[in-house]
Formats: sequence, C-alpha cells, structure tokens
Amino acid sequence: MKKIKVLHVTFDMAIGGTEQVIRQIVENTDTERFEPSILCIDGKIGELGELLIQKGVKIKHLKRTPGFDTSLIKNIRLLISEDKIDILHCHQYTPYVYGVLASIITRTKVVFTEHGRFYPDVRKWKRAIANPLLSTITHSVTAISKATAKALVDFENIPQRKIQVIYNGIKDVAKIEHDNSAVYGEFGIPLNHKVIGTISRLDPIKNQEMMLKAFSSCLEREPETTFLFVGDGPCRKDLEELAQNLGIAEKVVFAGFKVNPQRYLQAMDVFLLGSLSEGTSMTLLEAMAFSKASVVTDVGGNPELITNNIEGLITKNDDQDAFSNAVIRILADPALQSKLGKSARTRYENTFTVSNMINAYQKLYLKLATSNHSQTQT
Repeated sequence: MKKIKVLHVTFDMAIGGTEQVIRQIVENTDTERFEPSILCIDGKIGELGELLIQKGVKIKHLKRTPGFDTSLIKNIRLLISEDKIDILHCHQYTPYVYGVLASIITRTKVVFTEHGRFYPDVRKWKRAIANPLLSTITHSVTAISKATAKALVDFENIPQRKIQVIYNGIKDVAKIEHDNSAVYGEFGIPLNHKVIGTISRLDPIKNQEMMLKAFSSCLEREPETTFLFVGDGPCRKDLEELAQNLGIAEKVVFAGFKVNPQRYLQAMDVFLLGSLSEGTSMTLLEAMAFSKASVVTDVGGNPELITNNIEGLITKNDDQDAFSNAVIRILADPALQSKLGKSARTRYENTFTVSNMINAYQKLYLKLATSNHSQTQT
C-alpha cells in the first residue's frame, strides 16, 4: 500500500507546547501507513526539530519575510508538488493561512489544528471576513479542547460544523523510575521539604508571578516547602528578583530548561499551572500520568482535563489567595494528595494517552486521503 504523505507545517520546532504535540504525532505515527515530515516557515528548525532529525525525520525550513509573504505560498506549493504531499497538517493560524492558500489547485487535503488562544482573546474583523472563505477550501479543522473549539467559532468565525475536538495525548513515561533524592541533592533542597512545582516557559501568559506570590503565602502555613520552576524564558530575571523581594529566594529553585524534565516532575509533590490561558497542557498531562495532585486555573482546556476535587483542584483565574489556599489544602492533607493523584492517573489512562491522539489523527488522515473527491467536508 502506498504510504500517505503528511507534511506538518508550523512556525518552528523550538521548545513549546505546540511543538511537543507535533513531536508526539510524528514520533508515534504508524510508518507502515504514513510518511510524516515537517516544514518550518520561520527560517529555523529549533531544538526539538534537531532531535527529530537525529531520529531520521525529514524537516525542511523556509524563511517568511515581514508582511504578507506571497513567495512563501509559492514555495510551499512547490514543496507540496515535489514531495507529492497527500495531507497538509497546519498547526496554528499563520502557518494555516499560508498552507491553505498554497494548497489551492493541488490535490492535497488540508487539516488546520488550533493549539491555544491568546489572552485576552479578541475578534479581528479581517479574520472574521476571511476565515469563512478559507474554511471552504479546508478539509478539516481540529481543536485541542472544547474551549479552543468554541473560541474558533466565537472569535475566528469558523463554522462550528467544520470543527472536531482531538485532545492532546502523551506517551506514558511515568513507568520510568527516577531518584527523587538526586533532584533534591542537585539543588540543595532539604530532604524534609515538600516540593511544589511547575514545568513551562517562563512567560507572562503562564502567570508565574501570581504563583510565586501565592507560594509566599503558603510558607506561612507550610514553611518546609520548596518551589521548583523547570523551564526558561523572558520572565526568569523578573521572577528571580520577585523571589528576592518577597524574601523567599532560598526556597525557590529555578532549574532552567530541561530536555527531559520527567525526573523533576517525579520529585514534585504537587504540580501547579496558573496560566491566564491554556489549550490542553502537555505538562499537566504528564503530571496526571505521574499521579500528581495538581492545582490549576479555570481557563481553556484545564477544566476538561481536571474535574475539581476529583483529579485536582481548580481555582478562579488570577486569584492569588484561592490558589494559595488550594496548595495549602493539598500539602496539609496527604490522603487528599494521594486520592487526587490516583484519580488523575486513571483519567490520563482513559482519555489522554498518545495512542488515543494518534488514532484520532490517523483516522482523519485516512478518511481524507482515501476520499475520491477534493471537496471540503460539510
């Protein structure tokens, strides 16, 4: 059987949630039936891309110019033709616009996946006019959560009938044993301390400032606690200065970026996600796979992953006191921590495995590739 060629179009393959999803899809695609490859349109490949190249994944890159780059459309169309691409899977809006326009007059079927939304979300009139037209030449639109799907309708004017929700999924890495004492030793964390932590880019959208202030309040009740930040980004210096100003710097660890952060996640007693906006967080899924109790904000896909008081605790968005109280509640109640963690693991196993995600996308690819016509779905 001829393999179905799937080209994933994205900005780049640097470190980020969208890029992690693409990596999971490409690494776990059935290569007996599909031939995946990646195109980066921002002129660079990025760290995750380099890792995939080492594993034999084909990755190409183009460099879009400022403004609307019509030459990029031409170059993508040329690539589609030369490589005989069957499915053009575009990730995020800008790669989608260039990809879908490049697909015109080709036999390639287009899939657009929206991975998340900006905060605050806004409706742009140019998109509101263009998107219903673009959707007529788009064969499938997928969103990583119901909240993201709703935003596509409300803010992007994409017809609801076109949208399918496919949740992110991850490989089960929780079965790998990690030595927590090694993590404690690496950063000088006292062995009698509980560890709360987060894994993400240090960016304003993740609202780590609120979490750090909430942690300062937690220490009044749970003084033998350390906050472990895994990740790097533009806010790191500001967060380090805030920890100093709050007088808690000795109990805050900035571990920096880690290619494989699972052993740091394993060392955490409670996982935190205080984002102002989220799609379907890959790190939250990893925490669930590791049977970690979590405290998350009520935004985006978070309440679709976590049911309050079942798999974790959910607080109002940007509510420092509520977030602090939720963390204290778990730290002070080992039985609750264990119950939430076990329920989170079960939820992961039932819904958010990588096989569930891969099966959904491959079913979609097969449906489109075996269609005898090029008309879009209605």
